[in-house]
Amino acid sequence: MAQVSLVNSVLNRDVTSLGKQNLFDTSLETCWNSEQGTPQHILVEFAPCVCISKVRVQFQGGFAGKDTRLIDMDRKEEICPLFPDDNNKMQVLELPVSEQGVARRRIKLQFATSTDFYGRIVVYSLDFCGSVADDAEPTAKNTDSTCASDAVITIV
Repeated sequence: MAQVSLVNSVLNRDVTSLGKQNLFDTSLETCWNSEQGTPQHILVEFAPCVCISKVRVQFQGGFAGKDTRLIDMDRKEEICPLFPDDNNKMQVLELPVSEQGVARRRIKLQFATSTDFYGRIVVYSLDFCGSVADDAEPTAKNTDSTCASDAVITIV
């Protein structure tokens, strides 16, 4: 249903052990680990379009994203800021109600800064909750709620 199409860096270019595939593998033994520097980002593409109501993320404490933004890449506009905590717990970050009924195909999770002095981000788990959109295309904002369920959107 969706795939991570791009992360802007991987620590030491070790894509096998620390690459984007580890974001959605449901294993807490693996992670995506960015290279140092800011900003960092994760680009996710959905097919078909989805309505996102929540973002679930688990960082490694000390390597969490700060000044985090969710961006709609098709509309080239910010959906909303997100405020994750600097800890090891699974965090559920809810989107504003006005954004939950909007069909989206490509989103970017952008970390402008990090809690790490060198700007590294470590993510053990990333999920999106919501539903498949009624609309086939991400054209205009739909004010009708098409996100009736809060199922985890499958990432492959």
